[in-house]
Amino acid sequence: MNPTSSYITINPTVRFGKPCVKGTRIAVTDILQWLASGMTHQEILDDYPLLQEEHIRAALLFAADRESFIKILPSYATPAIA
Repeated sequence: MNPTSSYITINPTVRFGKPCVKGTRIAVTDILQWLASGMTHQEILDDYPLLQEEHIRAALLFAADRESFIKILPSYATPAIA
């Protein structure tokens, strides 16, 4: 079973459709920002008792999967029309 679909949901009526941990209003971006700010997994779990380690891992997997779909297209200069 894919942990992303088990733990992460997108609902347009919750947090403006941001991907959230199922059953909460905690967005994937919230978890990513906490980790980026230096919080440990245990600090996040202590501060947000609704979360479990699996939720943090699912948020990381969701972000990694989403990142793999981003493609940068080269821009080509268009010739000037005389």
